[in-house]
Amino acid sequence: MDDNALIAHFRSHVAEDLQILALLQERELSQTLLEELRQAHFPDNFGLRLQGEEACELMRKVMANLPEPIDLPLLDDLAADFAAIYLNNSFQASPYESVWLSEDHLTHQESMFQVRQWYDKYNLVAENWRTRADDHIVLQLQFLAHLFSLDDQQETLREAARFLDEHPLRWVDQFARRVAARCHTPFYAGLSLFVAQYLKELRELLAELIEPRF
Repeated sequence: MDDNALIAHFRSHVAEDLQILALLQERELSQTLLEELRQAHFPDNFGLRLQGEEACELMRKVMANLPEPIDLPLLDDLAADFAAIYLNNSFQASPYESVWLSEDHLTHQESMFQVRQWYDKYNLVAENWRTRADDHIVLQLQFLAHLFSLDDQQETLREAARFLDEHPLRWVDQFARRVAARCHTPFYAGLSLFVAQYLKELRELLAELIEPRF
């Protein structure tokens, strides 16, 4: 396989990885989805194999300890954590970039408009910014997935790296650590740390694939 084919393979798998990470934070987890993750040997089925073993091992343990079959008490606990993290901010671990980067820690601040400019550049819009604003972690992951699936041009990889630097890498690690410290289910603790590690290592790999530095 030549270099172009390898990079195309990499891009395809990363786009799929990012879509899965977005999906796992987009809605409450269902029994079906959890069973599919278990059957797929998540997170070891990902195209990008992380070097940071701590996040990977935690997620492996979470998956290994899931009850079989997935039971209602677990689903209820996961639903409560989902609401606390992604809907009502009761853990004070907001999934919105603006909350982490604005002086008053509010949603719908400058970060949201900056992210929206990125989406506009690619003719994309948040489905309903009042319900889920542009700078939500799910939309940022979906946007990155879009960039990786867009074409085979190196410039798009540079754009992905710039977006990572300007947006998710400025706040997702703080978000992940807060979630892991305050949530009640090992699944969301492991997932949040895994997402942060994934984005960090993705950026490091992009640095090796593209030039010049920026």
